[in-house]
Amino acid sequence: MSDDSTRASEADPREAPFAVDTDLLTQDQLDGLVDEYCTRFHGLNENESPLDERGKVAEAVRRGDLLVWFDPVENTAGLGPKA
Repeated sequence: MSDDSTRASEADPREAPFAVDTDLLTQDQLDGLVDEYCTRFHGLNENESPLDERGKVAEAVRRGDLLVWFDPVENTAGLGPKA
């Protein structure tokens, strides 16, 4: 007989963020994610025009260096590196 109280709780795999295929998103959705990424990571530093980085970020998404991640718990999506 095992004691369930001593076993560490396991995370529900349905709550884990997952990568979304960019082919499933519209160009407007991808553009919004790129803009959000640019302002989130570059908007508060010495870069006066963080949105000037759009082209570089969009190319990183096309190459697969940045992925679209969806968090089902928060019901949000964003760009991030491969896990």
